[in-house]
Amino acid sequence: MDDHLRRLWRHRGATLPTPRRGPRQQLDLDEILAAGMAIADASGLEAVSTRAVAARFGKTAMALYPYVGTKENLLALMQDQATTMPDFDLAQGRLEEALRAWATALFEVYLAHPWLTERPWSQASQGPHEQDWMEALLGIFERFDVAARLRAPAVTMLYATTRATAQTAAAYERLTEEDLEAWRTRAAAAPSPAVPLVPVTTDWREAPRAGLLAAVALLATGLAAGS
Repeated sequence: MDDHLRRLWRHRGATLPTPRRGPRQQLDLDEILAAGMAIADASGLEAVSTRAVAARFGKTAMALYPYVGTKENLLALMQDQATTMPDFDLAQGRLEEALRAWATALFEVYLAHPWLTERPWSQASQGPHEQDWMEALLGIFERFDVAARLRAPAVTMLYATTRATAQTAAAYERLTEEDLEAWRTRAAAAPSPAVPLVPVTTDWREAPRAGLLAAVALLATGLAAGS
């Protein structure tokens, strides 16, 4: 197991590598990641650099390298740390309820750390916390006897929908009054669609969450019918 994977799995039995030069342990990896996450939460992923994180500890970027490796390794470590799965009840009586609990919990994680949705699928961290989410979802499918052929597309749909709705919700939270006024002006001037679309909620601020719940209900119905 290489150093990066050992850092990712440090709380699951892997031995954390220690700096080979200088004092044995001046910094704590969890504190480093917390500092990086705080920067990303406040200013977005573009604001995160080894230099910016190291500065929080009065260190240089080079001093951070023995603890996290490259910037990409730092971002992957932050990503897995930020996706720590909270305690929530998956022992629901119906498939829809269990999927809703899983999806809304992940939605809240994305909402708390909007920069997670900026990380492309190709840069999954391969860490334990991201794996926890997948194992929990597959456990739901197993418990409710979801047909094997339906599980992979259901995983894709749930992750993609949860991610997209959380990204929209986070964007809504950043809107200013000027943004809202400009949006209302454009919406009023735009032609109505030929086929009316019934909204899932009358409160546009709640539309992403309501859309997620509606999508989960639709998916659960399809999975139950296909199984």
